[in-house]
Amino acid sequence: MWEITHSKPRGFYDTFERKGGDVETTHYCPGCGHGVLHKLIAEAIADAGIQDRTILVSPVGCAVFAYYYIDVGNVQASHGRAPAVATGIKRVRPKSIVLSYQGDGDLAAIGGNEILHAANRGERITVFFVNNGIYGMTGGQMAPTTPLGLRTVTSPRGRTVAAEGYPLRMCELLATLEAPVLVERVALTDAKNHMRARKAVRRAIQNQIEDRGFSFVEVLSACPTGWKTSPPDAIKWIEKIMIPVFPLGVFKERDESGAPVASVPEAKRSELLKPAAAAAVQEHAETKAVAKKTRSDVAMKISGFGGQGVLFAGIALAEAGMREGLHVSWIPSYGPEMRGGTAHCHVRLACEAIPSPLINRPSTVLAFNEPSVDKFLPELLPGGLLMINSSMVNSIPKRPDVKILSIPATEAAKDIGNPKVANMIMLGAYIETTHAVEAESILSSLTEHGMRPELLKVNREALDAGRRLASS
Repeated sequence: MWEITHSKPRGFYDTFERKGGDVETTHYCPGCGHGVLHKLIAEAIADAGIQDRTILVSPVGCAVFAYYYIDVGNVQASHGRAPAVATGIKRVRPKSIVLSYQGDGDLAAIGGNEILHAANRGERITVFFVNNGIYGMTGGQMAPTTPLGLRTVTSPRGRTVAAEGYPLRMCELLATLEAPVLVERVALTDAKNHMRARKAVRRAIQNQIEDRGFSFVEVLSACPTGWKTSPPDAIKWIEKIMIPVFPLGVFKERDESGAPVASVPEAKRSELLKPAAAAAVQEHAETKAVAKKTRSDVAMKISGFGGQGVLFAGIALAEAGMREGLHVSWIPSYGPEMRGGTAHCHVRLACEAIPSPLINRPSTVLAFNEPSVDKFLPELLPGGLLMINSSMVNSIPKRPDVKILSIPATEAAKDIGNPKVANMIMLGAYIETTHAVEAESILSSLTEHGMRPELLKVNREALDAGRRLASS
C-alpha cells in the first residue's frame, strides 16, 4: 500500500521565524514565485548532500530574508553587490558551494556591472536571477526588465523606447560572453515549467560541485502585488506578457571539455532584440484615451488645512489626466506655518509638454478653508475659477473678474457618513464644472493603487455628490 507524505525539504529550517505568528509559512505574498524557487534550491542542496558547505548570498530585495528559510551559511550583501561578495567568498573558500540569489532591480540595475564582470571572469559561482519585471519590494517602480508599454509608478504612461529604452534581457546579454558554462531561462507557471526550473536549478548547482565555472539561471516569476493582479492572473501574465519578451530556453551551455552544447541560434537571437511583446502589453493594459486638443490647459492650486486630503486630491486628478493621455505635473508645497496655515499642491494638465510644474498665477483655485482663499485668491488669473468649501469659509474677498463656486463639501461628506471624503466632493464638483477629466479615470487610478472596495465605494459616492452639487 502506498503512503504519500508531504514534508519540507531538508534544506529548509524546521520553522520560519521571519514574521512571527504562523511559523510554517513564508512572508511572501500569495502567488509570489520566491517561495517556490526557495523550495527548488533547498531540495537540490539537500539531495546533493552539500548543505554543510553551501553559502547563500542575498542582497536587497523581496528575498533578502532568505536566511530565515534556507538552512545553509547565509551572507547578506549590499544592493546589487551579491556577485562581488560571492566572488570573494568563493576565492577564500574554494570548496564551498556559493549561490547568489538576486532580483531584477538588484541584478540588472544597480548590480549590472557586478554580474557582467563576474560572468566574464567565469567566477565559479551559481547565480539565480528572479525576474518579475518590477521593483516589488519598494512600491512597484519600473525595473530594467519591465516590458515595453507596462505602466508602473515611475513609468505612469507605460515604458517607451524613447524615454526608458528596451527591457534588458540578461540571458541574451551574458550568453555573448565566453566564460559562462550555463545560461538558461525558465518560468514558474505550470507543472511542466516547474519541472524545467527544477532541472535548471540542479544543473547549475551541479556545475559548481564539479568546479566547471559560472552558471546563471533566470527565473520568470509572478509578482501579483506589484502587478496588481490575482495569483492566477499573475501566472497568465507571465505567459502572455513576460515570455514573449523573455523566451525560455538554454542560451549557452558547455560540456565538460568546454565545448558549446546548446545556444540560441544567431538568427533567432537577432529576433529577440525586437520589442515582440509590446503589443501584448498594450492589449493587456487598460485603454488610454487620446488627449483632446480642444481641452484648455489646467494650472491649479488645491489648498486647505493639513489632513483635509488636498495633496491626495491633486494626485488623483493628475493620475486621471495621465490615464487620458494628458501631460501632467503635481508638486506639493509647504509653508512655514506649523498650525492654522495651508498645505497645498500645484497641478497642471496640458495637451502639450509642460515647461514647469510650478504655478505662480493659477487659472483655478480649490480652497478647502478660509486661509486658502485669503492666500491664493489674489494670485488667481482674471477669468479664472475659485471653488470654495463653503462649509469652512465664512467670507470671500470680492473678485468680480473671476467665477466663484461654493460647495458645502464638509457638510455633504458628513451626510455620506465619512467627513474625510470632502476632498473627493470638491473634486467631483470641479470635474462636473470643467470636464477636465472623467470621473471614471479618477476611480480607475484609485483602484490601481489598491484602494479597498469599501473605500472605493465611498469615494465614488463623494465624487457623485460633488457633481450633483455643482450642477444644481
